[in-house]
Amino acid sequence: MKKLESSLLNMVVVLTVVAAVAAGLLAWVNHVTEGPISLQAQKTLADGIKAVMGCDDITVAAPDSITKDYDGKKSTYVVYTVKDNGGNELGKAVESTVMAFGGEMKVLVGFNRDNVILGYRVLESAETPGLGQKADTWFQKSGKGCIVGRRMSSDAPLKVNKDNGDVDAITASTITSRAFLKAVNRAFDAYINESDGATGASSKADGATGASPKADGSTGASPKADGATDVNPKEKAVKTDGKSSDKERSNK
Repeated sequence: MKKLESSLLNMVVVLTVVAAVAAGLLAWVNHVTEGPISLQAQKTLADGIKAVMGCDDITVAAPDSITKDYDGKKSTYVVYTVKDNGGNELGKAVESTVMAFGGEMKVLVGFNRDNVILGYRVLESAETPGLGQKADTWFQKSGKGCIVGRRMSSDAPLKVNKDNGDVDAITASTITSRAFLKAVNRAFDAYINESDGATGASSKADGATGASPKADGSTGASPKADGATDVNPKEKAVKTDGKSSDKERSNK
């Protein structure tokens, strides 16, 4: 067999063929894995809502999106109205995303109708393992910086001790702690906004609102939240490992 002549044309042809084959393989892999990833994301979210609301037998209404403006940057928050099997509203679960030390941090927070934090779950995080990653447990009931059970108020947002607040920050991870509390505070702001009937509206969040929630539960259909297909089927895949190669040397 004659050896392929080394020329510019032949090299271009070979590279084009290789690129086309690689692109085809990537597209095929993406198609094959897209379904399982989506289902896993839905299940993670459904389990998260149950966890932050502290109840398994619930129904979750179709999610509402709220866009708010913080420091000139628009952020979107997803609010899920949660009811028990009798149709009584238990409260709302809110997805809130902020920029933390290692990247974006997405937190799901549950509030009851009295503005009390029922629970939270970190859905996405790129914080440093052993430091910022502790946010997943540090602020839980058994954690040193517990916020579960606190009654929220727009006039008194959560702050770490270094910022004249009363929440213990994660050891050597003050930046992560501030970001986490910011996510919780903004989730509450979105909760108040949605409860006041401003769903889907863009509003300026330049200070404390002082608004009192009117959790009347008028959010539309209530699909059963007992499986992965009942909650936000368009939800993107959730990262759970949160690994980061960066050292949190300045996060103190």
